[in-house]
Amino acid sequence: PISISLFIFGFSRKSHHQIQRLLTCASTFHCLLPMAHDSVQLPCDGDGACMRCKVTPLAEETLICSTCATPWHVACLASPPETLASTLQWQCPDCSGDPLPSAAGALDGTSSELFAAIRAIESDESLTEKEKARKRQELVSGRVEEDGDKEKKGKEKESSFLDVLDGSLNCSFCMLLPDRPVTTPCGHNFCLKCFQKWIGQGKRTCAKCRSIIPPKMASQPRINSTLVSVIRMAKLSKSNVAAGPMKVYHFVQNQDRPDKAFTTERAQKPGKANAASGKIFVTVPPDHFGPITAENDPARNQGVLVGECWEDRLECRQWGAHLPHVAGIAGQSNYGAQSVALSGGYEDDEDHGEWFLYTGSGGRDLSGNKRTNKEQSFDQKFEKMNEALRVSCKMGYPVRVVRSHKEKRSSYAPEKGVRYDGIYRIEKCWRKVGIQGFKVCRYLFVRCDNEPAPWTSDDHGDLPRPLPAIPELKKATDVFERKESPSWDFDEEDNRWRWKKPPPPSKKPVNAADLEERKRARKAIRQAHTTTVRERLLKGQPRTNGCDRVTEAKE
Repeated sequence: PISISLFIFGFSRKSHHQIQRLLTCASTFHCLLPMAHDSVQLPCDGDGACMRCKVTPLAEETLICSTCATPWHVACLASPPETLASTLQWQCPDCSGDPLPSAAGALDGTSSELFAAIRAIESDESLTEKEKARKRQELVSGRVEEDGDKEKKGKEKESSFLDVLDGSLNCSFCMLLPDRPVTTPCGHNFCLKCFQKWIGQGKRTCAKCRSIIPPKMASQPRINSTLVSVIRMAKLSKSNVAAGPMKVYHFVQNQDRPDKAFTTERAQKPGKANAASGKIFVTVPPDHFGPITAENDPARNQGVLVGECWEDRLECRQWGAHLPHVAGIAGQSNYGAQSVALSGGYEDDEDHGEWFLYTGSGGRDLSGNKRTNKEQSFDQKFEKMNEALRVSCKMGYPVRVVRSHKEKRSSYAPEKGVRYDGIYRIEKCWRKVGIQGFKVCRYLFVRCDNEPAPWTSDDHGDLPRPLPAIPELKKATDVFERKESPSWDFDEEDNRWRWKKPPPPSKKPVNAADLEERKRARKAIRQAHTTTVRERLLKGQPRTNGCDRVTEAKE
């Protein structure tokens, strides 16, 4: 009925004469504002002033959106309603799905289904106005769940941490604490998916204050790691009141660090271009697999924590997370890879946070003196570091992952420095033709750490998840997938990730702080590697390089 529609959409207080005056006003000013057709349209702010013309219009000169209940100045609309009936079901430019001139064709065909669902909610007389508003927000944000699940989750959130924050940090779309939060320069927060959906519709202004979003942020938003920590702290402070002291997940930056990287007299360039590494603070061998625990951290007794940041790769090396300060892969072709670094080296890389597609090394001509060629000139093969990654894939070894701020194509990279993001496992590897026309080695990394990722506000680590669909596998060659059970896997009884098989023994000396411990470690390694020529021949091992040279000389 029209009376119900008038009440729902806010027109119950406007008389027929007032609405007719509103339409007359719109037609009068429509010819005076041709720029409204070619620029961004803005609603009225909280004080009732139009954000476009800065004038506070009368009640008869405003229209209320039937979907979001936002007031709009009729004189500043590019396409005001033409008839009295159209004002009852009028939708604002944001909710109508009409693209801006600069973003024509950006919307897909699903918008009509969305608006049909919103109209179905509005026509449901069993819902209150508050319930209708909540369901509209869930539809727009894409978070539609069963009623039982929503009630259960809603109660848990209200009792756990929503009351800790006053709502000022909520996403402006879904009105919940943001998941993987993105903060605009104007200070408003959004979920990463909500923000990407808004940008995908061709919108380039903040949904809350209509400030212009910089093009760089619109094309590549970065997750606000500080806000992630705040949300996680709020969750823990409320849920762990009776559980004793709060568990600390992230490393607090220590400004007073000894033994920084240094330059010697042999350095050809200033700064850290030719710097030597400082002291290694952890007592793990260079070929150590898995996380670095507190027992290997004599200085701090806490280990390397997820989210720990360093100024550069040299400082990251000092804490053992990733030893090479230039190469992206740390490993040995016959032993496995211990760690990788995501630093924007290859255009083919795809970063999705909990999983990413990593490109192997090689295929570039590095014969110059700077060794910084980014153009690929031949195919990559499963050899050297690429083979080390395939061995880790085959055995299911844990691989430490660090991300650098130099990775400009990822929303999960830190804003500055280098960050340790935890343990991943390589599930598949293959070869495909890359962007530059040559074959590259590809690896699917999936996160499997007991600590939450730096970009999520969860208070628990990873759980086993199904592998994502990889479209490029249809045209891939040399596909390799692990057949046996992995060495690093999830323990259902302990509810955590751990070594299910014994870790591979180290083949390199341990960097122990105590001199006696160093001596014992070196002695044990020498004994393990001491084998006679006769034993090697009995085991069927190939001859050494010395034997090869003697044979060649005789021939």
